[in-house]
Amino acid sequence: ASAVVDRWAATYSANDREALAKLYTPDALLLGTTDPVATRGTEAIREYFAPLDKGGRKNTIIEKNVIVLSETAIVVAGFYDFSRKEQNYEPRPSRFTMVVVKRDGTWLIAHHHSSPRSAQRQ
Repeated sequence: ASAVVDRWAATYSANDREALAKLYTPDALLLGTTDPVATRGTEAIREYFAPLDKGGRKNTIIEKNVIVLSETAIVVAGFYDFSRKEQNYEPRPSRFTMVVVKRDGTWLIAHHHSSPRSAQRQ
């Protein structure tokens, strides 16, 4: 089940927003790293990831922790970094939580929260 999170990172790094949107349930909720509002549903999630069309973006999972809720639901939380090929772009350390559910035999992301990671605790 947690493999969908690895697929998410690989698909993001392939800059394929169509395939990325298909990793979410049709009614998924995304609280994106750079968006001040909640993004709901496949079409809105596809639009959120429109910057991937420019290419050169990458996601690297640094740490992944899995909490099993049931036979059809898990929570995956951890840390990842976003980067770009552009010169002078500093990687953006972030943290994430994903609720992954089994629907019709397929593991999909039902909820995804991502936010910038602090350099240190204050």
